[in-house]
Amino acid sequence: MTTINEKKVSKQKPLSKNKLLGIAGLAWMFDAMDVGILSFVIAALATEWALTPNEMGWIGSVNSIGMAVGALVFGVLADKVGRKKIFMITLILFSVASGLSALTTTLIAFLALRFLVGMGLGGELPVASTLVSESVEAKERGRVVVLLESFWAAGWIISALIAYFIIPDYGWRVALLITALPAFYAIYLRLKLPDSPKYTEKNTETRSIIQNMKGVWAKKYAKATLMLWIVWFTVVFSYYGMFLWLPSVMVMKGFSLIQSFEYVLIMTLAQLPGYFSAAWLIEKAGRKFVLVTYLLGTAASAFVFGSAETTAVLIVSGMLLSFFNLGAWGALYAYSPEQYPTVIRATGSGMAASVGRIGGILGPLLVGSLVTAGYEIGWIFGIFCIAIIIGVIAIIFLGTETKQVELE
Repeated sequence: MTTINEKKVSKQKPLSKNKLLGIAGLAWMFDAMDVGILSFVIAALATEWALTPNEMGWIGSVNSIGMAVGALVFGVLADKVGRKKIFMITLILFSVASGLSALTTTLIAFLALRFLVGMGLGGELPVASTLVSESVEAKERGRVVVLLESFWAAGWIISALIAYFIIPDYGWRVALLITALPAFYAIYLRLKLPDSPKYTEKNTETRSIIQNMKGVWAKKYAKATLMLWIVWFTVVFSYYGMFLWLPSVMVMKGFSLIQSFEYVLIMTLAQLPGYFSAAWLIEKAGRKFVLVTYLLGTAASAFVFGSAETTAVLIVSGMLLSFFNLGAWGALYAYSPEQYPTVIRATGSGMAASVGRIGGILGPLLVGSLVTAGYEIGWIFGIFCIAIIIGVIAIIFLGTETKQVELE
Protein backbone atom coordinates (compact mmCIF):
# COMPACT_ATOMS: atom_id res chain seq x y z
CA MET A 1 0.00 0.00 0.00
CA THR A 2 1.29 3.47 -0.89
CA THR A 3 1.29 5.87 2.02
CA ILE A 4 0.41 9.56 1.81
CA ASN A 5 4.02 10.50 2.47
CA GLU A 6 5.26 8.20 -0.31
CA LYS A 7 2.85 9.92 -2.70
CA LYS A 8 4.24 13.27 -1.58
CA VAL A 9 7.77 12.13 -2.34
CA SER A 10 6.85 10.83 -5.79
CA LYS A 11 5.20 14.11 -6.75
CA GLN A 12 8.13 16.26 -5.65
CA LYS A 13 10.82 16.85 -8.23
CA PRO A 14 14.08 17.43 -6.41
CA LEU A 15 16.05 20.46 -7.52
CA SER A 16 19.62 20.13 -8.69
CA LYS A 17 22.27 21.02 -6.12
CA ASN A 18 23.11 24.27 -7.93
CA LYS A 19 19.48 25.40 -8.25
CA LEU A 20 18.81 24.65 -4.58
CA LEU A 21 21.94 26.55 -3.60
CA GLY A 22 20.92 29.48 -5.80
CA ILE A 23 17.36 29.72 -4.47
CA ALA A 24 18.27 29.35 -0.79
CA GLY A 25 21.41 31.44 -1.24
CA LEU A 26 19.59 34.45 -2.68
CA ALA A 27 17.23 34.45 0.30
CA TRP A 28 20.30 34.25 2.55
CA MET A 29 21.81 37.20 0.68
CA PHE A 30 18.69 39.31 1.28
CA ASP A 31 18.93 38.49 5.01
CA ALA A 32 22.53 39.67 5.08
CA MET A 33 21.56 42.87 3.26
CA ASP A 34 19.17 43.66 6.09
CA VAL A 35 21.67 42.96 8.90
CA GLY A 36 24.42 44.77 7.05
CA ILE A 37 22.28 47.83 6.35
CA LEU A 38 21.38 48.00 10.04
CA SER A 39 25.00 48.59 11.05
CA PHE A 40 25.16 51.59 8.71
CA VAL A 41 21.68 52.81 9.63
CA ILE A 42 22.64 52.83 13.33
CA ALA A 43 25.51 55.18 12.52
CA ALA A 44 23.21 57.43 10.46
CA LEU A 45 20.41 57.41 13.07
CA ALA A 46 22.90 58.34 15.79
CA THR A 47 23.39 61.63 13.97
CA GLU A 48 19.81 62.26 12.81
CA TRP A 49 18.03 61.28 16.03
CA ALA A 50 20.87 62.28 18.42
CA LEU A 51 21.04 58.79 19.92
CA THR A 52 23.16 57.94 22.94
CA PRO A 53 25.56 54.94 22.73
CA ASN A 54 23.13 52.94 24.89
CA GLU A 55 20.24 53.66 22.49
CA MET A 56 22.45 52.66 19.57
CA GLY A 57 23.21 49.41 21.39
CA TRP A 58 19.52 48.72 21.87
CA ILE A 59 18.85 48.90 18.12
CA GLY A 60 21.25 46.03 17.54
CA SER A 61 20.09 44.13 20.58
CA VAL A 62 16.34 44.28 19.90
CA ASN A 63 17.09 42.81 16.48
CA SER A 64 18.81 39.92 18.27
CA ILE A 65 15.94 39.53 20.75
CA GLY A 66 13.66 38.99 17.76
CA MET A 67 16.17 36.56 16.25
CA ALA A 68 16.29 34.55 19.49
CA VAL A 69 12.50 34.25 19.55
CA GLY A 70 12.32 33.52 15.81
CA ALA A 71 15.04 30.84 15.86
CA LEU A 72 13.27 29.00 18.69
CA VAL A 73 9.68 29.34 17.46
CA PHE A 74 10.27 28.75 13.76
CA GLY A 75 12.93 26.09 14.39
CA VAL A 76 10.54 23.85 16.32
CA LEU A 77 7.71 24.59 13.86
CA ALA A 78 9.89 23.49 10.94
CA ASP A 79 10.00 19.98 12.40
CA LYS A 80 6.20 20.00 12.63
CA VAL A 81 5.00 21.63 9.38
CA GLY A 82 7.99 21.38 7.08
CA ARG A 83 11.07 23.37 6.16
CA LYS A 84 9.63 25.04 3.06
CA LYS A 85 6.56 26.60 4.71
CA ILE A 86 8.64 28.15 7.49
CA PHE A 87 11.21 29.34 4.95
CA MET A 88 8.48 31.25 3.14
CA ILE A 89 6.84 32.73 6.25
CA THR A 90 10.08 33.96 7.76
CA LEU A 91 11.28 35.55 4.53
CA ILE A 92 8.04 37.50 4.08
CA LEU A 93 7.94 38.55 7.75
CA PHE A 94 11.41 40.08 7.82
CA SER A 95 11.04 41.71 4.38
CA VAL A 96 7.74 43.46 5.12
CA ALA A 97 8.82 44.57 8.60
CA SER A 98 12.08 45.92 7.19
CA GLY A 99 10.21 48.00 4.61
CA LEU A 100 7.81 49.36 7.24
CA SER A 101 10.72 50.33 9.52
CA ALA A 102 11.78 52.82 6.85
CA LEU A 103 8.59 54.79 7.55
CA THR A 104 9.09 55.20 11.30
CA THR A 105 9.72 58.54 12.97
CA THR A 106 10.36 57.43 16.56
CA LEU A 107 12.90 55.12 18.14
CA ILE A 108 10.19 53.03 19.85
CA ALA A 109 8.39 52.27 16.56
CA PHE A 110 11.71 51.50 14.88
CA LEU A 111 12.64 49.08 17.68
CA ALA A 112 9.26 47.30 17.49
CA LEU A 113 9.62 46.67 13.77
CA ARG A 114 13.25 45.63 14.15
CA PHE A 115 12.02 42.97 16.60
CA LEU A 116 9.77 41.53 13.86
CA VAL A 117 12.60 41.74 11.34
CA GLY A 118 14.75 39.80 13.77
CA MET A 119 12.07 37.13 14.25
CA GLY A 120 11.93 36.47 10.52
CA LEU A 121 15.67 36.51 10.13
CA GLY A 122 16.35 34.35 13.20
CA GLY A 123 13.88 31.72 12.04
CA GLU A 124 14.97 31.64 8.41
CA LEU A 125 18.69 31.01 8.84
CA PRO A 126 18.72 27.67 10.75
CA VAL A 127 15.74 26.39 8.74
CA ALA A 128 17.44 27.19 5.42
CA SER A 129 20.69 25.47 6.45
CA THR A 130 18.71 22.44 7.64
CA LEU A 131 16.81 22.27 4.35
CA VAL A 132 20.00 22.39 2.29
CA SER A 133 21.82 19.90 4.58
CA GLU A 134 19.02 17.38 4.11
CA SER A 135 18.96 17.81 0.33
CA VAL A 136 22.66 17.27 -0.51
CA GLU A 137 24.81 14.12 -0.50
CA ALA A 138 27.10 13.57 2.49
CA LYS A 139 30.31 13.86 0.47
CA GLU A 140 29.64 17.51 -0.40
CA ARG A 141 27.10 18.57 2.24
CA GLY A 142 29.53 20.69 4.28
CA ARG A 143 30.92 22.45 1.23
CA VAL A 144 27.48 23.31 -0.12
CA VAL A 145 26.24 24.69 3.22
CA VAL A 146 29.36 26.86 3.56
CA LEU A 147 28.80 28.10 -0.01
CA LEU A 148 25.21 28.87 1.05
CA GLU A 149 26.68 30.99 3.85
CA SER A 150 28.91 32.78 1.31
CA PHE A 151 25.80 34.52 0.00
CA TRP A 152 25.86 36.33 3.35
CA ALA A 153 29.05 38.07 2.24
CA ALA A 154 27.38 39.10 -1.02
CA GLY A 155 24.50 40.59 0.96
CA TRP A 156 26.88 42.50 3.23
CA ILE A 157 28.79 43.83 0.21
CA ILE A 158 25.54 45.02 -1.39
CA SER A 159 24.47 46.64 1.89
CA ALA A 160 27.83 48.40 2.14
CA LEU A 161 27.43 49.67 -1.44
CA ILE A 162 23.88 50.85 -0.69
CA ALA A 163 25.13 52.59 2.46
CA TYR A 164 28.00 54.27 0.62
CA PHE A 165 26.02 55.45 -2.41
CA ILE A 166 22.47 55.83 -1.03
CA ILE A 167 22.54 56.91 2.64
CA PRO A 168 24.69 60.07 2.27
CA ASP A 169 22.53 61.47 -0.58
CA TYR A 170 19.11 59.85 -0.16
CA GLY A 171 18.98 58.88 3.52
CA TRP A 172 18.62 55.70 5.54
CA ARG A 173 14.90 55.33 4.76
CA VAL A 174 15.53 54.67 1.06
CA ALA A 175 18.23 52.17 2.00
CA LEU A 176 15.81 50.22 4.20
CA LEU A 177 13.11 50.24 1.52
CA ILE A 178 15.55 48.57 -0.85
CA THR A 179 16.00 45.72 1.63
CA ALA A 180 12.23 45.09 1.55
CA LEU A 181 12.42 43.74 -2.01
CA PRO A 182 12.85 40.09 -0.91
CA ALA A 183 9.10 39.98 -0.17
CA PHE A 184 8.51 39.71 -3.91
CA TYR A 185 11.16 37.01 -4.24
CA ALA A 186 9.30 34.87 -1.70
CA ILE A 187 6.55 34.29 -4.29
CA TYR A 188 9.10 32.82 -6.67
CA LEU A 189 10.50 30.63 -3.90
CA ARG A 190 7.05 29.27 -3.05
CA LEU A 191 6.63 28.01 -6.61
CA LYS A 192 10.11 26.62 -7.18
CA LEU A 193 11.34 25.20 -3.89
CA PRO A 194 10.51 21.61 -2.85
CA ASP A 195 10.59 20.60 0.79
CA SER A 196 13.43 18.56 2.23
CA PRO A 197 13.25 14.96 0.94
CA LYS A 198 14.46 13.60 4.29
CA TYR A 199 11.77 15.53 6.17
CA THR A 200 9.07 14.31 3.76
CA GLU A 201 10.21 10.68 4.05
CA LYS A 202 10.64 10.65 7.84
CA ASN A 203 7.59 12.71 8.79
CA THR A 204 5.48 9.65 9.62
CA GLU A 205 5.44 9.73 13.41
CA THR A 206 3.46 12.21 15.47
CA ARG A 207 5.74 13.98 17.90
CA SER A 208 4.89 17.02 19.97
CA ILE A 209 7.00 20.16 20.04
CA ILE A 210 7.82 19.45 23.71
CA GLN A 211 9.02 15.94 22.79
CA ASN A 212 11.29 17.39 20.13
CA MET A 213 12.72 20.00 22.49
CA LYS A 214 13.37 17.35 25.16
CA GLY A 215 14.91 15.12 22.49
CA VAL A 216 17.67 17.65 21.90
CA TRP A 217 18.83 16.98 25.49
CA ALA A 218 18.45 13.20 25.31
CA LYS A 219 21.58 11.36 26.52
CA LYS A 220 22.72 10.64 22.95
CA TYR A 221 22.68 14.31 21.93
CA ALA A 222 23.29 16.19 25.20
CA LYS A 223 27.05 16.59 24.68
CA ALA A 224 26.55 17.92 21.15
CA THR A 225 23.81 20.27 22.35
CA LEU A 226 25.98 21.70 25.15
CA MET A 227 28.82 22.24 22.68
CA LEU A 228 26.59 23.96 20.14
CA TRP A 229 24.97 26.24 22.71
CA ILE A 230 28.37 27.41 23.98
CA VAL A 231 29.78 27.93 20.48
CA TRP A 232 26.68 29.68 19.15
CA PHE A 233 26.57 32.01 22.15
CA THR A 234 30.23 33.01 21.93
CA VAL A 235 30.25 33.40 18.14
CA VAL A 236 27.05 35.46 17.94
CA PHE A 237 28.00 37.54 20.99
CA SER A 238 31.31 38.53 19.41
CA TYR A 239 29.99 38.89 15.85
CA TYR A 240 27.14 41.29 16.64
CA GLY A 241 29.16 43.10 19.27
CA MET A 242 31.90 43.79 16.74
CA PHE A 243 30.28 43.98 13.30
CA LEU A 244 27.16 46.01 14.15
CA TRP A 245 29.49 48.57 15.69
CA LEU A 246 32.13 48.58 12.92
CA PRO A 247 31.06 51.83 11.16
CA SER A 248 30.50 53.53 14.53
CA VAL A 249 33.89 52.33 15.83
CA MET A 250 35.52 53.80 12.73
CA VAL A 251 33.85 57.14 13.48
CA MET A 252 35.08 56.91 17.09
CA LYS A 253 38.60 56.39 15.77
CA GLY A 254 38.39 59.73 13.96
CA PHE A 255 37.05 58.91 10.49
CA SER A 256 34.08 60.65 8.88
CA LEU A 257 30.81 58.73 8.37
CA ILE A 258 31.44 58.38 4.63
CA GLN A 259 35.05 57.28 5.23
CA SER A 260 33.87 54.68 7.71
CA PHE A 261 31.38 53.30 5.16
CA GLU A 262 34.17 53.11 2.57
CA TYR A 263 36.58 51.26 4.86
CA VAL A 264 33.91 48.84 6.09
CA LEU A 265 33.09 48.04 2.44
CA ILE A 266 36.76 47.17 1.86
CA MET A 267 36.76 44.97 4.97
CA THR A 268 33.54 43.29 3.88
CA LEU A 269 35.04 42.19 0.55
CA ALA A 270 37.38 39.91 2.53
CA GLN A 271 34.37 37.83 3.63
CA LEU A 272 34.15 36.10 0.24
CA PRO A 273 37.61 34.46 0.26
CA GLY A 274 36.93 33.57 3.90
CA TYR A 275 33.85 31.57 2.89
CA PHE A 276 35.41 30.01 -0.20
CA SER A 277 38.53 28.87 1.64
CA ALA A 278 36.37 27.40 4.43
CA ALA A 279 34.17 25.65 1.84
CA TRP A 280 37.26 24.02 0.31
CA LEU A 281 38.81 23.05 3.65
CA ILE A 282 35.68 21.74 5.34
CA GLU A 283 35.54 18.53 3.26
CA LYS A 284 39.34 18.18 3.26
CA ALA A 285 40.30 18.88 6.90
CA GLY A 286 36.90 18.52 8.60
CA ARG A 287 34.44 20.70 10.50
CA LYS A 288 36.35 20.89 13.79
CA PHE A 289 39.61 21.95 12.16
CA VAL A 290 37.94 24.74 10.17
CA LEU A 291 35.97 26.02 13.16
CA VAL A 292 38.94 26.02 15.54
CA THR A 293 41.37 27.56 13.04
CA TYR A 294 39.04 30.27 11.79
CA LEU A 295 37.80 31.20 15.26
CA LEU A 296 41.37 31.57 16.55
CA GLY A 297 42.07 33.75 13.50
CA THR A 298 39.00 35.81 14.41
CA ALA A 299 40.21 36.29 17.99
CA ALA A 300 43.68 37.42 16.91
CA SER A 301 42.29 39.80 14.26
CA ALA A 302 39.81 41.32 16.73
CA PHE A 303 42.58 41.98 19.22
CA VAL A 304 44.71 43.79 16.61
CA PHE A 305 41.72 45.71 15.21
CA GLY A 306 40.64 46.96 18.62
CA SER A 307 44.10 48.31 19.42
CA ALA A 308 45.00 49.56 15.91
CA GLU A 309 46.27 53.14 15.76
CA THR A 310 47.04 53.53 12.03
CA THR A 311 44.71 53.34 9.05
CA ALA A 312 46.72 50.55 7.40
CA VAL A 313 46.65 48.29 10.48
CA LEU A 314 42.96 49.05 10.98
CA ILE A 315 42.00 48.06 7.43
CA VAL A 316 44.22 44.96 7.24
CA SER A 317 43.09 43.65 10.63
CA GLY A 318 39.48 44.45 9.72
CA MET A 319 39.82 42.46 6.50
CA LEU A 320 41.32 39.50 8.41
CA LEU A 321 38.50 39.79 10.97
CA SER A 322 35.95 39.51 8.15
CA PHE A 323 37.87 36.67 6.47
CA PHE A 324 38.16 34.43 9.53
CA ASN A 325 34.86 35.27 11.24
CA LEU A 326 32.63 34.65 8.27
CA GLY A 327 34.50 31.49 7.30
CA ALA A 328 33.80 30.23 10.83
CA TRP A 329 30.13 31.14 10.46
CA GLY A 330 29.89 29.02 7.33
CA ALA A 331 31.41 26.03 9.10
CA LEU A 332 29.08 26.48 12.09
CA TYR A 333 25.97 26.43 9.88
CA ALA A 334 27.25 23.25 8.22
CA TYR A 335 28.15 21.62 11.56
CA SER A 336 24.98 22.37 13.52
CA PRO A 337 22.33 20.35 11.59
CA GLU A 338 24.71 17.37 11.45
CA GLN A 339 24.43 16.85 15.22
CA TYR A 340 20.82 15.58 15.15
CA PRO A 341 18.48 13.12 13.38
CA THR A 342 15.85 14.40 10.94
CA VAL A 343 12.95 14.40 13.44
CA ILE A 344 14.65 16.98 15.69
CA ARG A 345 17.20 18.54 13.32
CA ALA A 346 15.50 21.91 12.83
CA THR A 347 14.55 22.01 16.52
CA GLY A 348 18.14 21.37 17.60
CA SER A 349 19.62 23.88 15.14
CA GLY A 350 16.96 26.46 15.97
CA MET A 351 17.42 26.13 19.74
CA ALA A 352 21.20 26.48 19.41
CA ALA A 353 20.77 29.54 17.21
CA SER A 354 18.26 30.97 19.71
CA VAL A 355 20.75 30.64 22.57
CA GLY A 356 23.31 32.27 20.31
CA ARG A 357 21.01 35.22 19.72
CA ILE A 358 21.04 35.89 23.46
CA GLY A 359 24.71 36.63 22.89
CA GLY A 360 23.68 38.87 20.02
CA ILE A 361 21.47 40.82 22.45
CA LEU A 362 24.24 41.26 25.00
CA GLY A 363 27.10 42.06 22.61
CA PRO A 364 25.86 45.40 21.19
CA LEU A 365 24.52 46.46 24.60
CA LEU A 366 27.88 45.70 26.20
CA VAL A 367 29.71 47.84 23.65
CA GLY A 368 27.24 50.71 24.14
CA SER A 369 27.49 50.63 27.93
CA LEU A 370 31.30 50.32 27.98
CA VAL A 371 31.73 53.14 25.44
CA THR A 372 29.45 55.30 27.61
CA ALA A 373 31.57 54.40 30.65
CA GLY A 374 34.70 55.53 28.80
CA TYR A 375 36.42 52.22 28.15
CA GLU A 376 38.84 51.95 25.22
CA ILE A 377 37.74 50.05 22.09
CA GLY A 378 40.80 47.81 22.38
CA TRP A 379 39.75 46.68 25.86
CA ILE A 380 36.19 46.03 24.66
CA PHE A 381 37.36 43.94 21.69
CA GLY A 382 39.57 41.97 24.11
CA ILE A 383 36.37 40.70 25.76
CA PHE A 384 35.22 39.32 22.41
CA CYS A 385 38.59 37.59 21.95
CA ILE A 386 38.14 35.76 25.26
CA ALA A 387 34.58 34.75 24.34
CA ILE A 388 35.73 33.26 21.04
CA ILE A 389 38.49 31.26 22.75
CA ILE A 390 35.87 29.76 25.13
CA GLY A 391 33.95 28.62 22.02
CA VAL A 392 37.13 27.05 20.60
CA ILE A 393 37.70 25.09 23.82
CA ALA A 394 34.10 23.77 23.67
CA ILE A 395 34.62 22.53 20.10
CA ILE A 396 37.91 20.81 20.94
CA PHE A 397 36.67 18.96 24.03
CA LEU A 398 32.95 18.45 23.36
CA GLY A 399 32.66 18.34 19.55
CA THR A 400 32.84 15.24 17.33
CA GLU A 401 33.84 15.23 13.67
CA THR A 402 30.89 14.85 11.26
CA LYS A 403 32.71 15.12 7.92
CA GLN A 404 30.87 13.07 5.28
CA VAL A 405 28.78 11.25 7.89
CA GLU A 406 25.36 10.20 6.58
CA LEU A 407 22.49 12.06 8.29
CA GLU A 408 20.05 9.97 10.33
